[in-house]
Amino acid sequence: MKINWDKKYLYWGITALLVLSGAILFYYLIFHGQILGERCMQLINIMTPVIDGVILAYLLWPIVRFFERKYLYPLKCRLMRRFPKLAEKEKSMDRLCRGISIIFTLIIMIAALFGLFSIVIPQVIDSIKSIAMQFPDYMNNLQQWLDKLFEMNPQLEKTVNDLFNEYYQDMVNWMESSLLPKLNTLLVSVSTSMFSVLGAVWDLFIGLIISVYLLGSKEVFISQGKKILYAFWEKERANALLDDARMINKTFGGFISGKLLDSLIIGIICFVCVTILKFPYPMLISVIVGVTNIIPFFGPFIGAIPCTILIFMVSPLQSVYFVLFIFILQQFDGNYLGPKILGESTGLSGFWVIFSITLFSGLMGVLGMIVGVPTFAVFYTLVKRKVDNNLDKKDLPTESVKYRHLEHIHMTSGEMIYADEEAKFREKTQNSAFRKLFAGKNKNKNNEM
Repeated sequence: MKINWDKKYLYWGITALLVLSGAILFYYLIFHGQILGERCMQLINIMTPVIDGVILAYLLWPIVRFFERKYLYPLKCRLMRRFPKLAEKEKSMDRLCRGISIIFTLIIMIAALFGLFSIVIPQVIDSIKSIAMQFPDYMNNLQQWLDKLFEMNPQLEKTVNDLFNEYYQDMVNWMESSLLPKLNTLLVSVSTSMFSVLGAVWDLFIGLIISVYLLGSKEVFISQGKKILYAFWEKERANALLDDARMINKTFGGFISGKLLDSLIIGIICFVCVTILKFPYPMLISVIVGVTNIIPFFGPFIGAIPCTILIFMVSPLQSVYFVLFIFILQQFDGNYLGPKILGESTGLSGFWVIFSITLFSGLMGVLGMIVGVPTFAVFYTLVKRKVDNNLDKKDLPTESVKYRHLEHIHMTSGEMIYADEEAKFREKTQNSAFRKLFAGKNKNKNNEM
């Protein structure tokens, strides 16, 4: 028996169901949001290996594509021209090319990690050990420098002593009441962190295996995604979503890969220059500068502060030279190297860059400082695209400069009235009214005469 559905009642029924579901979800978010947040974090922890695999596959894909397009596909074409029978096994050869590209990529990644752990990490550890062993000497150097400074500035010495006497007892009380009782908790936290690090390494290893499967079947997953889009959305909407996905990929891929390359180059340049200038702990300083350079805008300042303190403990004068060197290096990065590598990958002005870093760092911490700029760039581009489409439908210009001096848009003609034109129009209207008023008065006088 065929049921005759009334579309009107079916529409209102679905609408009522969605409204009721939205109300229940809103209530749950307001009064039980903490439980929902805990469940979301639990789900994220469970899916961490998959998330790591997706991130690794996304970062490694440019290298895989490079080997395929630059070397393996041309080799495959030459072999097929030389041995025509291989054309029947083209799909198998494509899978072979992909597998070889993945193997080469993994070899490069493992070699880079091995170089990091065998060359960089030992030197960083040696630098940290040297700092710990020579810390008393650094304190003596600092004390001598302060003594000379106070001898030259007695008023400064008096001010520092007064501040020390004022806050010394408060510091002692804080250490006795707050710091010392929490040492046991701190040790427990350190032990827990060690287990968390081991768990993160294991998740990363599982993620690496997942990334291999993702890289090997990339086209299959993308095809399935497009299939789902066109199955559940209209063609126009699906096309728009695909354009948005390409834009997101271009923004994130261009920014993340470009920023990593930029930071690597800056770290190498820093190591070479610091070694030539004979600053202490060149490898440690270069690693700090290179890693923090990944953070846009604020990264150079974040990295320069601990490095300056380290150099200051050895030689205060060298710390001044180091600050000047970092300033020159970041000017080179910001005005030449960064634009050459990143180009217009985000399209954001300086204000929006600072805004996005401030917002996402508050929401996500250090990770937010790294991904905040491309995330906000995607949001900015989507909003701009929507605004431009709506303006096009209303036959209005999309260029922002045309709205700079806009006074209003005429309600009937749709003409854009600018501030200067409005002033001229008012002046013309006032003069016309004045002339009419003056002409009326003269006419009345002539009639009286």
